Amino acid sequence: MMRKLLYVLILVMVVMFGYRYFFNDKDETILQENSALIQEQIRNVSKLVVTEGHFSQVFTYKNSKAIFANLVNVEKKALVVVNADVTVSYDLSLIEYELDEKSKTLKILSIPKEEINISPDFEYYDVTADFLNPFQAEDYNKIKNKVNAQLMKKIEASNLKSNAQNRLISELSKFYILTSSLGWTLQYNGNSIRSSDELQNIKL
Repeated sequence: MMRKLLYVLILVMVVMFGYRYFFNDKDETILQENSALIQEQIRNVSKLVVTEGHFSQVFTYKNSKAIFANLVNVEKKALVVVNADVTVSYDLSLIEYELDEKSKTLKILSIPKEEINISPDFEYYDVTADFLNPFQAEDYNKIKNKVNAQLMKKIEASNLKSNAQNRLISELSKFYILTSSLGWTLQYNGNSIRSSDELQNIKL
């Protein structure tokens, strides 16, 4: 009787260890596969140009110089027409993230700032200058810097950056869809994203 009971106990232990070994190994494999899939999805997202715009600017440049003991002013001026193409992009390869396999959580730690690229085309009209105060490279650099500063103000006042953020969030929604389908949780800045609506409201 004791021998039969011993056999039964041994058989139960073998079944239990076999079950735990088989299914734990299977769970570990699935976990590793899911982690690799998430990492691959993030790697597949490269530099994304999210929005483009075009701006025009008419700028009058004037510069006067006093000569002969401030007795005479010599002036130079130009009418500058600028047409600029602007792109707003996010380098998503710079996203910092962490995979917590224990809690099955993809933690997005930081998202890179947007990159604003201005490609201006300058056309100069009505250029007048005195031989005592000619146009020099310094003048063209001043014009370029002034125009870029004014264009940046226009960009800030436009909807280019907000459109870019909307496109960025649309791209990030791929991470939410993937993690959700795998039974994982997506976090940003320590907050769990539980729906697409919550993703739309995150502060970048």
